[in-house]
Amino acid sequence: MNTLKGTQIHLRALELEDLQFLYETENKEAFWQVSNTQTPFSKFTLSKYLDNAHLDIYEAKQLRLVMATNTDDKPVGMIDLFDFDPANKRAGIGILTLETYRKKGFATEALRLLISYAFQHLNLHQLYAHIASDNANSMDLFKKNNFVIAGVRKDWIFDLPTYKDEVMYQLIRTYED
Repeated sequence: MNTLKGTQIHLRALELEDLQFLYETENKEAFWQVSNTQTPFSKFTLSKYLDNAHLDIYEAKQLRLVMATNTDDKPVGMIDLFDFDPANKRAGIGILTLETYRKKGFATEALRLLISYAFQHLNLHQLYAHIASDNANSMDLFKKNNFVIAGVRKDWIFDLPTYKDEVMYQLIRTYED
């Protein structure tokens, strides 16, 4: 059984065929805030990224997976482990679901699959997420998956014309997982 396959979606590695999907997603200005990006990426830059997407998480300190439908392998979003710290057994987690595919349970399923993978296969002790205080959907998603608020960074994100807070959510493994 594939541990990264759910009932609706599966998580898979990036492929060369994902270049256009990656290009469109990374260059959508509405997503820049959640990905800490401020400039567009060229197809050349993204193709170089794909060339190195095969690197092991222990080497790259990051794992980006495509969320794809089980029926036709259509990409519906991406989910990442980042700042992978094997010594302290933790990693950040980020998720992005394309607008068309929101509110269909894909993000919940992807998050559950990645949590299980991180705890069972990478033997992590904790996962964390940084979420803008006005992103109620993301906060609800992480709360629904047993993440708890670990802190708030005041005025952390500049969003014209003002600042907004960033909330840190944390999930600590119970070892019953």
